[in-house]
Amino acid sequence: MLDEFATEDETLSRRDRKSRLTGRKVLIGFVILLLAGVAVVGGFGVYLGSIVARNVTTERDMLPSSQPTREDGTAYEIPETDTGMNILFTGADTRPGDVGRSDVVVLAHITEDRSKVYLTHFPRDLYVDIPGHGKNKINASYAFGGTSLLVETLQNLLGIKIDHVAKTDFDGFKRMTDAVGGVRVYAEEASSRGGIEQGWNDLDGERALIFVRERYELSQGDISRGFRQQAFIKALMLKALSRETVTNPITLAKFVDAATQNLVVDEGLNLNEMRKVALSMTGIRGDDVIFITAPFTGFGTAADGGAIEIVDEAKMDRLGHSMRTDTMETYTDARTTP
Repeated sequence: MLDEFATEDETLSRRDRKSRLTGRKVLIGFVILLLAGVAVVGGFGVYLGSIVARNVTTERDMLPSSQPTREDGTAYEIPETDTGMNILFTGADTRPGDVGRSDVVVLAHITEDRSKVYLTHFPRDLYVDIPGHGKNKINASYAFGGTSLLVETLQNLLGIKIDHVAKTDFDGFKRMTDAVGGVRVYAEEASSRGGIEQGWNDLDGERALIFVRERYELSQGDISRGFRQQAFIKALMLKALSRETVTNPITLAKFVDAATQNLVVDEGLNLNEMRKVALSMTGIRGDDVIFITAPFTGFGTAADGGAIEIVDEAKMDRLGHSMRTDTMETYTDARTTP
């Protein structure tokens, strides 16, 4: 049985004790956007393409063959056109002793007109229905059946079609930051580790890694850490797509190399598809990247005693409808960062 909602203090304490929100993860999947630099540097794209082709691995059966269905078995009606593009990114923090509790589940919705990107983080302990396995934490779907089952679980939860999937690890994070000469990130609150000050901070790879991992010194634990990581994602994305980066062949090559190492994608997300998506998004700017945390109503305890997040069914339905119909601008629980 699920317990009643915890008090605010109990909730924050629980988050500090257990790393509970996937918002704490840094998304490496936006590498797809980085190939937009090919449009600026012309023929140099051939060399960049050779880096991607060398580093990126394609894998079969990362996507399920089944269509999204509700818990009662009925199928969702999904429009065939004008639905935008959905790409799932998944991975893990590779720090010693931290593997297994730092799963990344981030769903990117790219609008049909390629004018905006919505990045939705799914808490790893979100309690959902997993096809063939009953109710469990959403990250258990990967343990049960790899990316294919995780995709199927999300498709059924939201009533959408996921077009592509990519998985990676945390190792390239520091290299990406250093490759672009560091990033300037806004911190909503200070923390002593790494010397992070409230306000703007110029971070190299080492300090950036500390910045996005910190939670114990922050007022809201993993929620605050999630906000930090959203701010970092935006800063790194904009730096990678800046004229300063894309017009410097050496910097761009270093960044693409760092971003694509250890990246595994489905067979449909080949180099040509990456180029096509990236080149259609060269107009993306900071305000066009919107962050969302998948809706949940509070914390509970599963029958086995594990701590879980309880799905907000009504808001999840609205989120799914907004993705399915490419009307994400109507979804209100969105967040931007400085």
